Amino acid sequence: MGRPRITKRLREIPRRDFLAVGVPSLLLLLIGFWLAAQFIRPAPPSQLIMSTGGPSGAYQVFAARYREILARYHVDLVEKPSGGATDNLARLRDENFEVDAGFVQGGLAHPGEDETLLSLGSLYYEPVWVFYRSALNPKGELDRISQLMGRRIAIGTAGSGTQRLAMDLLTANGVAAENSKLLELGSLESVEALQKGSIDAVFVVGPTQSAAVWLLLYAESVRLMSHAQADAYTRRFPHLSKLTLPQGAVDLIRDIPPHDITLVSPMATLVVREDTHPALIDLLMLAATEVHGGPGIFQRPGEFPNPAQVDFPLSKEAERYYKSGKPFLQRYLPFWAATLVDRMVVLLIPLLAILLPILKFAPTIYSWRVRSRIYRRYGELKFLEAEVEENPGQHKRSEWMEKIDAVEADINRITTPLAFADMLYTLRSHIGLVRETVMRRTPPEG
Repeated sequence: MGRPRITKRLREIPRRDFLAVGVPSLLLLLIGFWLAAQFIRPAPPSQLIMSTGGPSGAYQVFAARYREILARYHVDLVEKPSGGATDNLARLRDENFEVDAGFVQGGLAHPGEDETLLSLGSLYYEPVWVFYRSALNPKGELDRISQLMGRRIAIGTAGSGTQRLAMDLLTANGVAAENSKLLELGSLESVEALQKGSIDAVFVVGPTQSAAVWLLLYAESVRLMSHAQADAYTRRFPHLSKLTLPQGAVDLIRDIPPHDITLVSPMATLVVREDTHPALIDLLMLAATEVHGGPGIFQRPGEFPNPAQVDFPLSKEAERYYKSGKPFLQRYLPFWAATLVDRMVVLLIPLLAILLPILKFAPTIYSWRVRSRIYRRYGELKFLEAEVEENPGQHKRSEWMEKIDAVEADINRITTPLAFADMLYTLRSHIGLVRETVMRRTPPEG
């Protein structure tokens, strides 16, 4: 019943009125949708490119776990191995290099005014591990980097955060290429060289999960330096934090380490370009929480990721995630559906800002058009009646009747919806009254 009634009422609308009211309304609505479409985010890409690190390094290990998590949401994470954190940062800043995100060691960057990178927060501690051959001091332990002067020291490969931090600490202690032999060796190469005795010490930066760190913690004739000057380092290098590796924390049975070890550590951060799709950032935040949010030797459950100690501005999506957690729509909808709804919400703007006013005022405008036609004829009829009353002899009776007939014919051509039929009926009855006035005020023709 409802649909035929609506169809019938639509058919009652004169085509001229429908075009006069409907076409401008439709154009306004289309313009609103077009304007809103300019602000709709493109669909998230199905691929995310991440700059990771060297073979068997922690960055590659974590990237592999990220890839598994993003695959659940049908997003392919493409790894691009690098020399390390310094390379990752250089790639992210290079507009010609295709990359979306990368692991960066805290303290490496010096953001400028035109910085286009954003941080997703701190992920975990990356301690500076200094391992040395126990033969360097058979009677005791080394606890100062300055004691390595004149030795053969592996400082990491070019482009790695390890080399950058190692050089900062060595330089601060007066150790340089002029008085020591500094070797650019990868972490696993350094492990083998230290165990063979071809080098005396090695710098490694990374979590305990790093293969090189794990191997050296269990290696024979190798010791881990406990930094007696750790507090001084944290003052001189604000991006470093002081950590304690408790006795037996690595292996309770073998008592590794045999006593508390004092370390210094930067934070590992995840950095993205500012044009990285917001939906991909949301997924990276979910992955970071799952990968880095558990307990560890240096952290409590839920301590990471966090927005503290970042070199770059925190992205809006990361800031929202730290405040309220997983995006609202993704809590109840699949990822693809949540992103689709999130994008389409922008189209509600023309619906709310244009369509609702149109629905409210279009009937009023249409009603005004219909009434104006009827009122115009009312005016013509009233003017004719006033002329008859003032000067009935101005025209013959037949001439007056011709004028009235012309107005009546014009009224009969008005296409009026049923809702206005009463007004038209009243107008026709007034025509009869004007005819009576003419008949009463004019003499019959002979």
